[in-house]
Amino acid sequence: MSGMDMLTPAEQRELQSRMERKQMKDFMNMYSNLVQRCFNDCVNDFTSKSLQSKEEGCVMRCVDKLLKSSERLGERFQEQNAQMAQQGGMGVGR
Repeated sequence: MSGMDMLTPAEQRELQSRMERKQMKDFMNMYSNLVQRCFNDCVNDFTSKSLQSKEEGCVMRCVDKLLKSSERLGERFQEQNAQMAQQGGMGVGR
């Protein structure tokens, strides 16, 4: 019996709701960090309300690089979880 099967339906719904809120919070933190980092790295000229083409290109490359690295990190995390599961579980200390 898995851990979820031992919960009541109400507890399962509560757990699912908490997991969804945590995922949304994590996504918003990632988005906020991405915006802050790319803005700080790329935007230098505040004499105009629009981005210069150099700044815009920098922001696009920055966002692309950070999203690709985040995607790759997620893939590696899934690979590691699958490998741990095949090796007999996901217990601490394995």
